[in-house]
Amino acid sequence: MVMSLMNGGIVVAVKLAAPALAVILVVGLLVSMLQSATQINEMTLSFIPKLVCLLIVLVVCGHYLIGTMVTYMRELYMSLPSMIGG
Repeated sequence: MVMSLMNGGIVVAVKLAAPALAVILVVGLLVSMLQSATQINEMTLSFIPKLVCLLIVLVVCGHYLIGTMVTYMRELYMSLPSMIGG
């Protein structure tokens, strides 16, 4: 029972992190290629686009992320009595 809860938690964590990490990865690669092509090595040039894209992803995918968390927590609370033995 505990292992299935841990497995479910890990799956939910991956589902929650995947959209943001994928977008940040793509934006980071694009900014790196732009920086290497123009030979501009400015730290804020790589940080600001990632931050802006992260905020956009959170706004666009926020409903899905919250729904996923609520569904997992609901399942967790519903399985609590069976874990206690009631």
